[in-house]
Amino acid sequence: MREAIIQVRNLSKVYPANDVSVRAVDNVTLDIYPGEMTAIVGRSGSGKTTFLNLISGLDQPTNGEIVFDGEPLHTMNEGQRLRLRQEKIGFVFQSFGLLPLLTASENVGVPLRMRQLGAKEREGRVTEALSWVGLLERAAHRPYELSGGEQQRVAIARAIAVRPQIVLADEPTGQLDSTTGRRVLDLMRRLVIEAKITVVVVTHDPQTMDEADVVHELRDGQLIDTRYKSAKRSAAPLN
Repeated sequence: MREAIIQVRNLSKVYPANDVSVRAVDNVTLDIYPGEMTAIVGRSGSGKTTFLNLISGLDQPTNGEIVFDGEPLHTMNEGQRLRLRQEKIGFVFQSFGLLPLLTASENVGVPLRMRQLGAKEREGRVTEALSWVGLLERAAHRPYELSGGEQQRVAIARAIAVRPQIVLADEPTGQLDSTTGRRVLDLMRRLVIEAKITVVVVTHDPQTMDEADVVHELRDGQLIDTRYKSAKRSAAPLN
């Protein structure tokens, strides 16, 4: 049996709010497996984005455990979590997150500069990533010169340029029309099939839910359902 790339056990995140604490994530236990597209779904306020922030090390849990590729993320200090994000995780956001004064190629190169890669290696990875998403000819264009779909493809190129084990995407089709969203979704499916990158998507987009191999549904911070695309996958009890 494959080992999960992310193991989440009894995970909770509680925020103080006046006299009442808000349990944004409430005792969630689940596994995320390599080579799959996993969707985290639920209504606004269900805890989806908080959950994504926790498994990426952007936020610290109140309780529970997160093991990322065999490493206990929940016990790491900020420096260790930063290094893990730089080396193993690519991020894609609903609002694209591109720097407006930089070209497409410069935006893709930002995380590579943060890793202090040499100029030649950076250039090679940027070219490779933009070619992979079909935008090499737009490398010199700035975000305002690109369509929404193109901007999101640049964001995907930026995520994969670091050669991550996993891409975490927060509503990647949320600002796109259905046709453009479908193209972006097809590109993310290619990440799984061709690039062998695990993808986790926070979404309420029905297209994305249909495409995902596994769908975990949250409600009021709690995991209420898990659905598998393939009948071959079994919902075995978690340890």
